[in-house]
Amino acid sequence: MSEAIVDQIRGLIRSERLRPGDRLPSERGLGERMRVSRVTVREALRVLEANGLVEIRVGAKGGAFVTSPSSSKIGTGLADLISLSPLTAGEVTEARQVFELGIIPMVVERATDDDIAELRTMVKQHQAALKHGEYAMSMSAAFHVRVAASTHNAAIEMLVHSFHGPLLMSLREAQVAAPLMGHRGTNEHRDFVEAVAARDLERAEAIMRTHLRRTARRIAHVRATRARDAGA
Repeated sequence: MSEAIVDQIRGLIRSERLRPGDRLPSERGLGERMRVSRVTVREALRVLEANGLVEIRVGAKGGAFVTSPSSSKIGTGLADLISLSPLTAGEVTEARQVFELGIIPMVVERATDDDIAELRTMVKQHQAALKHGEYAMSMSAAFHVRVAASTHNAAIEMLVHSFHGPLLMSLREAQVAAPLMGHRGTNEHRDFVEAVAARDLERAEAIMRTHLRRTARRIAHVRATRARDAGA
């Protein structure tokens, strides 16, 4: 019964009969309308809240309110599905070459001064981490996610959030072929940011293309080595 309630409310939201900010009837009201117990209604509301469709507020003016799911929230849901799929590091890197190169024109055109300042700060922090032996592939992944956010396109941000896990997995596999991976990459990150700051699309694309192709070669090397060892 709680699933039926969830489906009905989802349908009302999709048809725009319920809009962001609208308050749902009380638990008692929903229960009476749908002829179910308040416990069943409460369970349905928890599911809707977990999916980012409603927000539960407490207090005199509290209740369940329809929300607009954020890009990160939707991306997290997609990420859960993607993490269960049999993606390989090679497939992820191929997808990155299509996607990350494809968004560069938007990044160069739309990146704000704040975007560029944040990216420069990330590069400095990552280079300092390298100097102290504290650099991790999660830092590289975070940089690429932040670059995508500079498109200021909610759909792109959603896709990038959903792809964060596979991205990190592919970077870690590439690191197997190059344990000191990071030194050259962070320098390319720095040069890419400066190309974006200069609105130099051709240079930004060239830097990112070189950056991604090297990752792809490292992953291919790891796969070839494993295949050879398996056949030995």
